[in-house]
Amino acid sequence: VAYLIIFHILFVLFVWTYWKSIFTLPVQPGKKYHMSYADKERYENEERPEVQRQILAEIARKLPVYTRTGNGGIRFCDRCQLIKPDRCHHCSVCAICVLKMDHHCPWVNNCIGFSNYKFFLLFLAYSLLYCLYIAATVFKYFIKYWTGELTNGRSKFHVLFLLFVAVMFFVSLMFLFGYHCWLVSRNRSTLEAFSAPVFQNGPDKNGFNLGFVKNLQQVFGEEKKLWLLPIASSQGDGHFFPMRALCEVQNPLLANEEQWEDDGIDEEPHGKVALKEISCVL
Repeated sequence: VAYLIIFHILFVLFVWTYWKSIFTLPVQPGKKYHMSYADKERYENEERPEVQRQILAEIARKLPVYTRTGNGGIRFCDRCQLIKPDRCHHCSVCAICVLKMDHHCPWVNNCIGFSNYKFFLLFLAYSLLYCLYIAATVFKYFIKYWTGELTNGRSKFHVLFLLFVAVMFFVSLMFLFGYHCWLVSRNRSTLEAFSAPVFQNGPDKNGFNLGFVKNLQQVFGEEKKLWLLPIASSQGDGHFFPMRALCEVQNPLLANEEQWEDDGIDEEPHGKVALKEISCVL
């Protein structure tokens, strides 16, 4: 009875997170990031690349956009006709721009981004626990068959097959889940891990790294009771993300914040944290 209860709890959480990962649609940038008809005509009628970059810079001046292309220009999607928000990328499979795009996952047939990244992480976690639980509960019967205590041939095949599949998926998921845990701890997406985001001062792979605790809160939110449930709780709306670079420009001492947090000095009064976050946004 205890085995069955634990099994069904893990099974329900596994199916729930898998469902949310599949059917949570990726979020596209808001209307203010789309070019107006007049700006679109002016941009398309201009043949000089430098003037086109100036037009995009004028449009983006009113938007909270801080990342740039490799040559320092505004990130613009020709297919969606919009200014890309920070961490937004165009998915060639979904044919849309996705906020905080991580990757397009064929296993869930969906684009993993701001709207469902938390669900995807929980799906990996519960899949890992599910496989581990099955392997652990079946292992003792595998030992009994191996030592000859049980002799039923047909059930022996099923036990061996179930153990092999559970262990195989557990090992595969362990590496994938560990990699995404590392990405969350550094506040990076899969795309940013391969190609560092470019800011006005150049590429910076730690541009969005605010420290382990704040990085975790950006994905799972501040309500710890919701962290293990596939309920939307991520911070923000996916269009803007606090950046270390903005904090350091105003206060160079904050450049050592990551070192302080690594040393264990990560607890601050709530008021100071709020004031520092407001200063970063400003």
